[in-house]
Amino acid sequence: MKIGVPKEIKIHEYRVGMTPSSVRELTSHGHTVYVEKQAGSAIDFTDEAYIKAGAQILPSAKDVFAESELIVKVKEPQESEWTMLRPDQTLFTFLHLAPDPDQARGLMASGCTAIAYETVTDKFGGLPLLAPMSEVAGRMSIQAGASYLEKAKGGRGVLLGGVAGVDPASVIILGGGVVGANAAKMAVGLGAKVTIFDKNLHRLNELDWLFNGRVQTLYSTKDAIEDAVTQADLVVGAVLVTGAAAPKLVSRSMLKNMKTGSVLVDVAIDQGGCFESSRPTTHTDPVYIEEGVVHYCVTNMPGAVARTSTLALNNATLPFIVALAQKGAVQAMRDDVHLRNGLNVFQGQITHPGVAHDLNMMFLDPLKAVA
Repeated sequence: MKIGVPKEIKIHEYRVGMTPSSVRELTSHGHTVYVEKQAGSAIDFTDEAYIKAGAQILPSAKDVFAESELIVKVKEPQESEWTMLRPDQTLFTFLHLAPDPDQARGLMASGCTAIAYETVTDKFGGLPLLAPMSEVAGRMSIQAGASYLEKAKGGRGVLLGGVAGVDPASVIILGGGVVGANAAKMAVGLGAKVTIFDKNLHRLNELDWLFNGRVQTLYSTKDAIEDAVTQADLVVGAVLVTGAAAPKLVSRSMLKNMKTGSVLVDVAIDQGGCFESSRPTTHTDPVYIEEGVVHYCVTNMPGAVARTSTLALNNATLPFIVALAQKGAVQAMRDDVHLRNGLNVFQGQITHPGVAHDLNMMFLDPLKAVA
């Protein structure tokens, strides 16, 4: 199969769909890999390294899209990219379609097969391609939150871990999944007072054992969240409904009662955000202030640590890329229900129930699509 790896064009996105090591794995199986010139150069994956791994370097994204049957990316395609897709192509990347109807319509119009990293599942009920980026984003949420609590950056002027004789910051984490657990790990390590909210009692019990009493775990209700965020210095939004838009857990009315200079970090912003006041930001202009509260809503947080993120993501995606290349997209999805769960768009139709629901579009069962 002919596999294409274009350079990411989203602002301050330095990750790359395949590392030279991943390319070597594919070329060793007899596949052809086209990599756009300098696709990984920002994180020290040079064109020479890709050539050594067996890739062919092409001068532009247009050339990569024109030559390839399978396109492997990191972030959702921008308009200039989705207009280059064809019905005979498969796109494998993060999509986050629920809050992005324009992209959904663009992919549908292209006729391509679009498989989303964030909805591929595993036998344990997890999301194996989302998990490594969730680990990164969860840890970065505390790093970013601690930074923007500094007074010079608009925050309250609070040190996350406090000092002797002074209370540590209060950190509220909404969601106890991979993002939430990793955020808690970092916050606890820095000495903050941490509370995790979730609706899954089994998960709350797991987190209680995991942190051995160093975090407070609370069942998520509107009243409990409202009480907590008004006392919080840092709130991390870490909720996820697979494929669907994130629920709005912090309303604007709650925002008005929060401390001036407190910080919201919305890791769920790719799925529309879990704070009613959230709107997407970039690494160039990462924060804004509403009602005196600092909002950090960067849509590609792991892109800031692009080398670590790329290596972690490739570890997870490579087996699926190999399967797609060896079998072809349709057969690979017939053989693997977990890969099939990643199918979001097929021949102009939406094939994920959460996406179809949130976009108010017709849903085609992915099993019927590939049958």
